[in-house]
Amino acid sequence: MMRWSGYLVSLCLLMAPVIGSAHAVASPPPDASVVLGHSTVPLNGPWRFHLGDDDRWSSPDFDDSGWETVDLTPAAGAHDGDVGLPGYVTGWSQRGHAHYTGYAWYRMKVAVDSDKGSALALAGPTLVDSTYQLYVDGTLVGGPGEFSQAPPTVFAAKPTVFVLPTSPSTQTQTYVIAFRVWLDPLEAGAESGGMHVAPVIGAADAIGQLHQTQWLQTFKGYVVDAVEPLALVLLAIMVVGLMASRSADSYRWLVAALVFLALLRLNQVLFFWTPYLSLRGYDIAVTVLLRPLTLAAWTLAWRDWFGVDRHSWLGRAVGALTVAYVAIACLGRPWFAPEATHGFKPFAGMIIEGLRLVFAALYLWTIGLGVMRSAKPSTWLAALAAILVGIGLFATELSAVGVPGIWFPYGTGVSRSQYAYAIFIALLFVLILVRSVGYAKKVRAGA
Repeated sequence: MMRWSGYLVSLCLLMAPVIGSAHAVASPPPDASVVLGHSTVPLNGPWRFHLGDDDRWSSPDFDDSGWETVDLTPAAGAHDGDVGLPGYVTGWSQRGHAHYTGYAWYRMKVAVDSDKGSALALAGPTLVDSTYQLYVDGTLVGGPGEFSQAPPTVFAAKPTVFVLPTSPSTQTQTYVIAFRVWLDPLEAGAESGGMHVAPVIGAADAIGQLHQTQWLQTFKGYVVDAVEPLALVLLAIMVVGLMASRSADSYRWLVAALVFLALLRLNQVLFFWTPYLSLRGYDIAVTVLLRPLTLAAWTLAWRDWFGVDRHSWLGRAVGALTVAYVAIACLGRPWFAPEATHGFKPFAGMIIEGLRLVFAALYLWTIGLGVMRSAKPSTWLAALAAILVGIGLFATELSAVGVPGIWFPYGTGVSRSQYAYAIFIALLFVLILVRSVGYAKKVRAGA
């Protein structure tokens, strides 16, 4: 099925005529004309583009001839750097508007020649920084973002189909398509800004098939992030079973670490698969809370696992680091008191990097002490498990030193952390079984 899905996307791209190319600002209005049978055509451009926001820009009568033009035609084989969505192009940050965050508009007038009375539809862009609203002939038809307040509430752009109005008496339908886009400061970056994948117009049944293909690619990209949290929770339940054994060993931090890590991974799925988690909610949950809590819990979990808890200062140090991490992460976010703490925000990121490096040093020190304390095979296996989970916890630091962060087997992005966590889950399962058997033997020997 996945192979045929890839063939379908390729076929759609091969059938798509070239609608336009980049022009200077003084070029003619970007009118486009496409001929449809039962095919789909990506609306690569040229699009009229303008920074800022004005309700009049949705009107089909608005004169956009003074706007700049943007071409969204992707390079051959181009895809995004996350899940492998095809048709990727860079955003406005690399098109003359670096460091700009806020509103912008894309407009295009397109004439569609199709069978009389045939239903037409538009597949919305599958990758937008950060969210959008779609207007057709001046009428708002939808979009993932909530623009009723400023700034807008951002929800991720997901595969979406918009039904286009058609007249049964004419073969040629003309539409003025306008996208109102908002780039949130949380997603500002070197390639950010606006539409990264062009919307696609076509016969409704063909757009429906494309929609299924787009969701399949999105599902494949994050399915590991859905499965791993379930496995982590099951491991936490097994650890609770260890705690129920008549043992003096402490595993409460291991349970907390597994649950925190499961929640951290699950937020990715909730944001990209569902309409319920906003970008702000994701940022608070992940950046401000779960990342520092997960680092703290895993450091203390390995301290207890390796039996190096005689260093009482370690718990206090981890607690202080965690409080500082949460506080500074909150103060440094763009949405927190944007004016009152503006002077501090540029330094918050550097302070967080320093705190994470201290966490990394404590984490590695704990593993090292555990290996020095015991040379048993199970200890080395636990050290390997700790290193694997550390690869995910300190992904930012590993990327900074040039370690590749993502691969695309069969066209789907799989991150370094996903590989590491998958192996870690299997190792921890073995370690829990080994300890369970050891406790059972002690019980029988005592009897």
